[in-house]
Amino acid sequence: MPHDTLFLLPPGFLADGNREFCPECAELWGLICWFPALKETLDIVYVGITHPREPIAALLGEGRHNAPTLVLHASSPRAPGLSYAQGNGNAYLPSARQIARHFAAIHGTPEPRGG
Repeated sequence: MPHDTLFLLPPGFLADGNREFCPECAELWGLICWFPALKETLDIVYVGITHPREPIAALLGEGRHNAPTLVLHASSPRAPGLSYAQGNGNAYLPSARQIARHFAAIHGTPEPRGG
C-alpha cells in the first residue's frame, strides 16, 4: 500500500528567540504513539518553521505550507463526509483534527473529541 505523507514541525524549534513546539503536531505525535500502526502507513517529513516550507509548497502549490499537513497518495482512500483540500492535483488535510478524523475513518482509530 502506498504511503501518505505527513508533514510536521520538529518536536522543538527556535522561533522569535524562544524554544517552542507546535501543539497540533504534538497532538498527532500523541495519536501515532497511542496507535503505532499508523506510522507504518505514513512517510513523516519534518519541515522548518520558516515560510515557505518548500517540501509542502512543492507538492501543493505556492501559499500552501501549513504544518501539520497530510498529503494523500493518489490511490489512498478518502473518508466519506470529510472535505479534502486540493493543491496541484493532490488531496490534503491541513489540520490535526481533520487528519485525526481521516485516521479514524480509514484506519479505525477513535474519533477526536470536540471541534
